[in-house]
Amino acid sequence: MASGEGRRHHHNLVPLAALISRELKSEKMEKPTVRYGHAAQSRKGEDYFLIKTDGQRVPGNSSSAFSAFAIFDGHNGNAAAVYTRENLLKHVLGAIPRGLGREEWLQALPRALVAGFVKTDKDFQSRGETSGTTATFVIVDGWTVTVASVGDSRCILDTQGGAVSTLTVDHRLEENVEERERVAASGGEVGRLSIIGGAEIGPLRCWPGGLCLSRSIGDMDVGEFIVPIPYVKQVKLSNAGGRLIIASDGIWDALSSEMAAQSCRGLPAELAARQVVKEALRSRGLKDDTTCIVVDIIPPDHSVQPSTPPKKQNKLRTLFFRKKSRDSANKLSKKLSAVGIVEELFEEGSAMLAERLGSDECTAQSTTSGLFMCAVCQVDLAPSEGISVHAGSIFSTSSKPWQGPFLCSDCCNKKDAMEGKRPSGVKVA
Repeated sequence: MASGEGRRHHHNLVPLAALISRELKSEKMEKPTVRYGHAAQSRKGEDYFLIKTDGQRVPGNSSSAFSAFAIFDGHNGNAAAVYTRENLLKHVLGAIPRGLGREEWLQALPRALVAGFVKTDKDFQSRGETSGTTATFVIVDGWTVTVASVGDSRCILDTQGGAVSTLTVDHRLEENVEERERVAASGGEVGRLSIIGGAEIGPLRCWPGGLCLSRSIGDMDVGEFIVPIPYVKQVKLSNAGGRLIIASDGIWDALSSEMAAQSCRGLPAELAARQVVKEALRSRGLKDDTTCIVVDIIPPDHSVQPSTPPKKQNKLRTLFFRKKSRDSANKLSKKLSAVGIVEELFEEGSAMLAERLGSDECTAQSTTSGLFMCAVCQVDLAPSEGISVHAGSIFSTSSKPWQGPFLCSDCCNKKDAMEGKRPSGVKVA
């Protein structure tokens, strides 16, 4: 597969020295310092996390460094959470074209996250295991933060002045009306658990399977309308920095976003993570696995964490982002406030793969190499094998069925199943 990628992108390769020179010229030399802390209490042993601070966009170029942080909250066993922790980052990076500068890399990241999530789900389901997992996956590159999520783990941002924003959308059927409608339209049934006598109890679930979530990785024993396509949000912080709190629902079932942020202000990241877990346990007890990662993005001229106890806020300072989300489910998420603190770069939560992968304007890439590549599983395809992700799509009149990106037959089948175009339960190997 690696050799196939090399052939496909050969004409795009840029010498390492030229890339390093480009990075040095185009990026500010002063980058923020990233500090982090982690804390957890286990009840079921199904929460897992990822912390990687030595990623490089350009191998061998230390100025192209990025960090990745993630939480995976498994259910029905831990296999999906473990597999996703070990493979998701690799699949995301594999979906980004080679030879890109920093800005192009960041622009390609939202689409690559979608492809990486779907590939991880498809590969795990081929193992025949029935567990599933949420995934909240965060990449920090300089002042830019990109978050992708499925399920009900959550990432919040606390900025100077005490403005707290949620960077994810919860995919709980109980709370997300649009997701309930999508699941029902795709062939699933949404309802509560029925007991003897016809009484209904508990949260809303999707049947078959009884899952409370509308999006996850794994879960091959439920309908494929439970999709792995993530909500993605990308923001750019000002040089004031900020604090990220990434946690499983063991935290968020006990604390609101504001409570979690307020509970640990003024503490360094490691102590902050412990304090958030402590507050959650004090509020609710250990009823679920409880995991928290705190990431401080600190201006280079500051030796302390950016989150400090806020002064009394003037409500007139709270302003919404100018950009309006195309996904109305994002109304569930608080908009970042304090103009000048954060710039929103990207936001999308559609569950339709054709819409999320977009279109390849330059089709010469495939004809030059003589090969197509599946946009999801990244395997080489002969020109006659590639199926456009837009084939049969109703989302864009400008997209043509011969225009890329392209899918292999297996990934095309999975796309159709996620959109309710073939019977649920027909699994893709």
